[in-house]
Amino acid sequence: MSAALRPFRFAVPDEAVTDLHARIDRTRWPDEVNDAQWGYGVRGDYLKSLVHHWRDRFDWRAAERRINALPQYVTGLGGTDIHFVHCRSPHEAATPLILTHGWPGSIVEFLDVIPWLVDPERFGGRAEDAFHVVAPSLQGYGGSPPAAAAGMSPLCIARRHVELMARLGYGRYVAQGGDWGSLVAHHTATLDPAHCAGLHLNLLTPQPPKDVADPMDLVQDHEKAWLAAVARHVELGAGYYQIHRTRPQTLAYALTDSPVGWCAWVTEKFHGWTDCERDGVRDPRNAVSWDAMLTNISLYWFTGTIASSIRLYREQALAEARRDEVPGSVTVPTGIAVYPAEIFRCPRAWAERRYPIVHWYEAPRGGHFAAMEQPQIFAEDLRAFRAALPSLRR
Repeated sequence: MSAALRPFRFAVPDEAVTDLHARIDRTRWPDEVNDAQWGYGVRGDYLKSLVHHWRDRFDWRAAERRINALPQYVTGLGGTDIHFVHCRSPHEAATPLILTHGWPGSIVEFLDVIPWLVDPERFGGRAEDAFHVVAPSLQGYGGSPPAAAAGMSPLCIARRHVELMARLGYGRYVAQGGDWGSLVAHHTATLDPAHCAGLHLNLLTPQPPKDVADPMDLVQDHEKAWLAAVARHVELGAGYYQIHRTRPQTLAYALTDSPVGWCAWVTEKFHGWTDCERDGVRDPRNAVSWDAMLTNISLYWFTGTIASSIRLYREQALAEARRDEVPGSVTVPTGIAVYPAEIFRCPRAWAERRYPIVHWYEAPRGGHFAAMEQPQIFAEDLRAFRAALPSLRR
């Protein structure tokens, strides 16, 4: 693979769009016993309406043009290409920022927030708030092709991100991530503390500290509800996780062959993980539009990266079993954003025993796909975090 930075554009053949529509038309729908809370999984009536929209109303070409409006590149790292968005701010002194998504997200999560970050003056901000944004596709997701062999774990991906930032010439940068991106960004900060000036996470799993007799004594009253919600998620919403980390290939045959199956698998996550409840009813459209969600779903489908994306869970499980990827201690200044509908929220006192926190933010709205759901809140929080970094103060 070439180390040169090669311009990239998504260009899905017309035949692939036609094939998607034909597969939708041939769907075999299952019978159903369900409830209003999707207690057995995705409701059939909702999914049929969404798939009808995907088949007859969603405009992939418009979505493709929107993605391609961002400057994108690929470059070879260790024999495998990596795809990334690289939007430089008009302000040369802007802070370099690497944004890392997770599953089932993609660079689509950042389409709305990137303008807020690179050109803050358009949105009432100041020139000194600007960022140069680098947003890679995780390896095996979207524009980054799958690895040819086993072992492409989060730590391996983090090493590639460190090399990418060096190749782009960024001597000091901020690493940000949620979902898988939070672990990758954590590794980035531990691998490259000489150049990573700060770490910002919008997902942090709660881990009780071992240096106190009763960790719950450190938990504030409102944070107890966070831990109760995490427990409910682990009990009722983590089945996908166990499948991904144990037998991803078996599942991949079904998801790669059936667009409706893939759409259901992802839609359930947007239903359960976003800030989408209004008047007791959950609907992903209360958090993101169907077109935005389908752009993300379609990107996986058309790039053929469904199998490789879920394989990351297995790679991490194997790395944990070998104990060769235990996350190191972060020494760089850290910011934590807690969104009210995030599936994992960590009490502040617990987080402060794991990270050198200089910025803590509890957002009023938003969930797991924070940048996608609340781009303004997400961008303003990152600005506040950057202002708290001693080495980047101006």
